[in-house]
Amino acid sequence: MYASLKSIGSYVPEKIMTNKDFEKIVDTSDEWIEQRTGIKERRIATADQATSDLGAKAAEKAIQRAGINKDEIDLVICATLSPDHLCMPSTACLISDKVGIRNCMAFDVAAACSGFVYMLSIAKAFIESGAKKNILLVGAEKISSLVDYTDRGTCILFGDGAGAAIIGVTEDKNEAIIDIHASADGKYSDLLITPGCGSKYPCRADNVDDKLQYIKMAGNEVFKVAVRTLTKDVVDILKTNGITSDDIDLFVPHQANLRIIEAVRNKLNFPKEKTVFTVGKYGNTSAASIPMAINDAYEAGRLKKGDLMLLDTFGGGFTWASGLVRFGGD
Repeated sequence: MYASLKSIGSYVPEKIMTNKDFEKIVDTSDEWIEQRTGIKERRIATADQATSDLGAKAAEKAIQRAGINKDEIDLVICATLSPDHLCMPSTACLISDKVGIRNCMAFDVAAACSGFVYMLSIAKAFIESGAKKNILLVGAEKISSLVDYTDRGTCILFGDGAGAAIIGVTEDKNEAIIDIHASADGKYSDLLITPGCGSKYPCRADNVDDKLQYIKMAGNEVFKVAVRTLTKDVVDILKTNGITSDDIDLFVPHQANLRIIEAVRNKLNFPKEKTVFTVGKYGNTSAASIPMAINDAYEAGRLKKGDLMLLDTFGGGFTWASGLVRFGGD
């Protein structure tokens, strides 16, 4: 038995926030944002939408496309850095309830932008051990709730959205998740962090006044480590599996910054026509980024059954992961 990515789905809120909108609230410009990041616009959830609401909508689409009943799902995992609640319940539990999945194991993964590929690794192990048969993975984010809209270095980067997938069983290697590499290094944690409001800096008035509840990022340092790490990780996974860039049908990188994507793509000689770009219209949606990008490729007719995708992602922690994944969906 092999684990297979059987379906994909995504959801984005209706509200679009453009670079021109940011010109009204911080000292920046449309031209500067696009030149530095490649981002033109991003989606922003409404005040009454939570991360689980976005995730549930993406999950419904993935389940429908997989052609399975909800009672056939035996595990739900959600990757997010913007959970509905700080400690409990998990966002995966809330998504399960909203989708109508009962009596099913559910938990969250905290790996920031690498969360979806981390989940693929977990799902692969559960499926291939025989423990589970149909697993719902959801990467969902309402990052607008964690952004300081007076900090022009971070507020322009992020958007809201969700992506979901069903991982099922196959006996056909040509539909299988081939390999996942995932790792982390906590020594870089201060370069990309939401300092509060956990146990170190509790949700007290002084910490909130210091804006510790918002994302903090040392952009230049993150850029350097990201390009170096992503490139090495891709080289390693291709070499380990005896695969070259010519064998890849779609390169799906984390959509954080166009400059990072282009730096990695050029170092690895991936042609533009094989690369998925969605950062321009969604911004950085963290754990939702990879499944949203896969869904865009699928809906555009660029992803067919049996196609080999190379996934590559990097996030706070630092965490990073890459995957060689064949699409097993009909």
